[in-house]
Amino acid sequence: MSQGYRKLRLVNKGDKAYHRAYQAFLKRLIKARKDAGLLQAEVSARMGKAHSFVSKCELGERRVDVIELQKLARIYDKSIAYFLGDE
Repeated sequence: MSQGYRKLRLVNKGDKAYHRAYQAFLKRLIKARKDAGLLQAEVSARMGKAHSFVSKCELGERRVDVIELQKLARIYDKSIAYFLGDE
């Protein structure tokens, strides 16, 4: 089990639906970056964040807040609905 997985389980312990939904969100987050042809370091730099920012978000070690999600959506040229699985 990855460290991120354990941390996510502690957020809403026992809520398997939440965990599945968040894992799906993380997969879309990674796919959007790869589709945009960007490296984690490039995205972090564009956001003015530490080099490890995107890596930690994609691993589930760090939560993405709504403002950060807006910035990521702009960088990746995706709608917020894409990340929520509504597209």
